Amino acid sequence: MGRRSWCLLLLGVLVAYCIYTPLPENIEEPMPINTPLKALAHLATFLVEFLGFDFFKPMMIFLEVPPTSHKNVIVTDTKFNNTPVRVYVPRRKSDTLRRSVFYIHGGGWVLGSAAFISYDLLSERTADRLNAVVVSTNYRLAPKYHFPVQFEDVYDALKWFLRKNILEEYGVDPGRIAVSGDSAGGNLAAAVAQQLLDDPDVKIRLKIQSLIYPGLQTLDVETPSYQDNAHMPVLPKSLAIRFYSNYITSDSALRKAMMSNQHVPVEAAPLFKLVNWSSLLPERFLKGHVYKAPTFGSSELARKHPGFLDVRVAPLLAADSKLRDLPLTYLVTCQYDVLRDDGLMYVRRLRDAGVPVTHNHLEDGFHGILSFPVLSFKIYYRLVDEYIGWLDENL
Repeated sequence: MGRRSWCLLLLGVLVAYCIYTPLPENIEEPMPINTPLKALAHLATFLVEFLGFDFFKPMMIFLEVPPTSHKNVIVTDTKFNNTPVRVYVPRRKSDTLRRSVFYIHGGGWVLGSAAFISYDLLSERTADRLNAVVVSTNYRLAPKYHFPVQFEDVYDALKWFLRKNILEEYGVDPGRIAVSGDSAGGNLAAAVAQQLLDDPDVKIRLKIQSLIYPGLQTLDVETPSYQDNAHMPVLPKSLAIRFYSNYITSDSALRKAMMSNQHVPVEAAPLFKLVNWSSLLPERFLKGHVYKAPTFGSSELARKHPGFLDVRVAPLLAADSKLRDLPLTYLVTCQYDVLRDDGLMYVRRLRDAGVPVTHNHLEDGFHGILSFPVLSFKIYYRLVDEYIGWLDENL
């Protein structure tokens, strides 16, 4: 059994931790949820709550694969401005400059890497099908490192890649570059796309941003999707908040305040209009929910940890004047995902600002399917085919 086979087997065991509640009825459930797996699920949940994420990090290393070139794609590890990246270059010759996708992995800013088998396979497949250069970037992870380190690592690597001489080295067309990412990577992709607009040193503009079930705001964790999917695998509300708070700080006070949705100080009250789901969500997602005025939290907490109010952490806080200059957008949301409404609100705000948006809503989808395809290969392959197909038509 090769390394990839072992990784897939271990991946199947690892994802069992998230299945402590049944999947919704309209989702195909491919693996038997027996007593031993449920026991592992409860153990893993306990360890995360009381010991943090260190329990998972050793296992995640075993889910990484070395850079392995294949019949159609050359794969190499290198560094862009000191940030480790994995680059995928098609073997077949091209008479013209190639398209390129700069991909940012998910994992709650705490877990994951470009070498994670799911991301390695996605990048390889993208490079092959699009005949495109794919750069899959790493970044330093929480809780050892906090914001803005993750953002800066990704931004510095992307800026390095967008240099004229680097694009020429890889044979990339400067007018056909996309930034993309899933989950926390989708958050970072949205954030760097915004930041590039104000950077006088960057002359090349992105053609596309492609965001797959991104987290885009930290102000309101009582949106309808947070309420309806609070206990949904793979990302229950408590874990989403733990990811966000670890991204900002190791101070548990922020996590506790976020759990009660009382972390935003009164001084930041004007920002709530930018994430007011009662006016931004489509009607069908409002059913059964009544918007409540925010309960404000400690100003001292926000002074100590201002990151959660930073637009680089919460791209939904960007002004309309900033949004209107963003590139063509592809955005995926999943029905059974606490982050669903973040994506829905961003779709609305981008369209209102005049940005062309293709919105792919997966009615049977749930968070993390790109990372854990064994939960439903049917949904995984459909998402990947639609994602790459859209890039093929628009990039």
